[in-house]
Parts: sequence; structure tokens; C-alpha cells
Amino acid sequence: MPIATIGFFDGVHLGHRQVIETLVSRARATGREALVITFWPHPRAVLQQDARELRLLTALEEKKQMLLSLGVDRVEVLPFTRRLASLTAQQFVDEVLIGKFGVEALVAGYDNKVGSDGKPVVQIKGLEIICTDEISSKDHISSTVIRKKLEEGKVEEAGEMLGYGYTLKGVVVAGNRLGRTLGYPTANMKLYEPLKLVPGNGVYAVDVEVLGQKYKGMTNIGTRPTVGGKSITIETHILDFDEDIYGLPLTITFRRRVRDEIHFSSIDALKSQLALDALCIKTLLPNTRL
Repeated sequence: MPIATIGFFDGVHLGHRQVIETLVSRARATGREALVITFWPHPRAVLQQDARELRLLTALEEKKQMLLSLGVDRVEVLPFTRRLASLTAQQFVDEVLIGKFGVEALVAGYDNKVGSDGKPVVQIKGLEIICTDEISSKDHISSTVIRKKLEEGKVEEAGEMLGYGYTLKGVVVAGNRLGRTLGYPTANMKLYEPLKLVPGNGVYAVDVEVLGQKYKGMTNIGTRPTVGGKSITIETHILDFDEDIYGLPLTITFRRRVRDEIHFSSIDALKSQLALDALCIKTLLPNTRL
């Protein structure tokens, strides 16, 4: 019989990890299976609560792999529907946790509430409830706060709350090749997960994974106003790298925000700034190849 925890776990941040650590340690101590039950899609998308603006910190497969890497034995994905949302806390426990998954103990945060009636987990009957330690409001971490930090370009602060550097994963697609004419060829990224949150516009120091190797790079997120761009692109210049990678997978991990996106008076001014950006990033991230 498994011991479980349940939630969307977007980002699998440090607050989530406190719950997962408790789950895994209790499961190991009692010889039970450590089970994480998560949802897809996000409840806000199904209930149409600002669904158009919702962006995620982790794609589904990314989240599953992160949870398993923390020692979880099994991750189950529960389709989130309006019917599921309508269940009371006790109905959810009886029909889903016990009836579907055979759960006998539930690990939850100290203030967790479940069901359409918003019942505190400590009042649920039929399950052993294991509460994690209370987190003070000063140290409170949430996916919502992390999303806001990323939208503001504060990738370092977001990384501190996540416990790791925020990443984007996608495939390299053809761009306008302007970067190559400037001496700074860029990899234009199309995200695998369209709902993945993209940090705010600006230039960032990043780690880059491509062709099985790791490099340092500078990523520009924005509309490229100097050349009359309209739509937002994610373009990365990989330092000390010159290979054709169109159509190949690319992962970038954000380390520092270097500056805002700027409208330059000329292409030459843009080129001069790119040279300064590259120098700055080499200083911030001195080892150009990991």
C-alpha cells in the first residue's frame, strides 16, 4: 500500500521538495511505495481562471523526471476535469486516493486544503495524515511567486527558490541569420512545451547544452527592436562554438540577467553592445566550456 502526496508541483521547487523528502523518508522507513499523484492539465486551464495568461515552470515529462530523481518510486498523472474539481474532500479521498490508487497515508503541507469544499487535510478521515513542518511566511515559496520573478527577469532569485537554474528546452529553428552577419550567430529556439514560461525580455548569461556538450552563452529574449522585429524570439549565441545545429535539441539554463533589451540607433551600435555583452558574460561565467 503506497504512501502518497498530491499536487500540481509546478517547478518542483524547494517548498515542494520539503514535501517530497518527507514522503520518501517515511516510505523508506515503513517499507512502503512513495507515490506522487499530480494533475494535467493545470486546474486553472480547466476552470478557465486566467487560462490565457497561465504559463508553466515545468512541462509534464520534465516534472515527472524531476520527481523521480528525488527518490519517488512512482508518479501518476491524474487528468484534471470539472468532475474531479467538483468532488468534496472526502469523495476525493474515497474515490481517488483510496479507491483508485490504494493510498493508506498522505503527506501534505501544513496548510493544505483539498476538495471542492476546501477541507483541511488534517480533517480528512480514512487516511493517515503526515504533515510537513510549517514554513514561515518570510521563507514562503510558491510557483506563483517564482513565475513573477521570472517574468521580471529575476532569474537568480527564481533559481534560489527553485533550487536549480531555470531551463528552457526546444529545437533550433531557422531565423533571419542577422546574428551571423554581425559576427554573433545565434540559435533560434522553438520550445517543446508552448505553455512553458519564458523569462522577461532582456539579455541573459546562460549555460547551453547541445550535441552532448555544455557551453556558456548569451541569450536574448525579445522582439529585436533595432531590426524592426515584432514577435518575441529566444536567440542564443553560444560562446566558442561554430557548428550547424539547425533541427537539433537545445537546452539553456539561466544564470544571470545582463541587461534590458534596447533599441539601438544603428546596427554598428548593436554590434558594439554585443561585444560588451559577450565580454561581460565571459567574466560572469569564466569557464566557457564545462
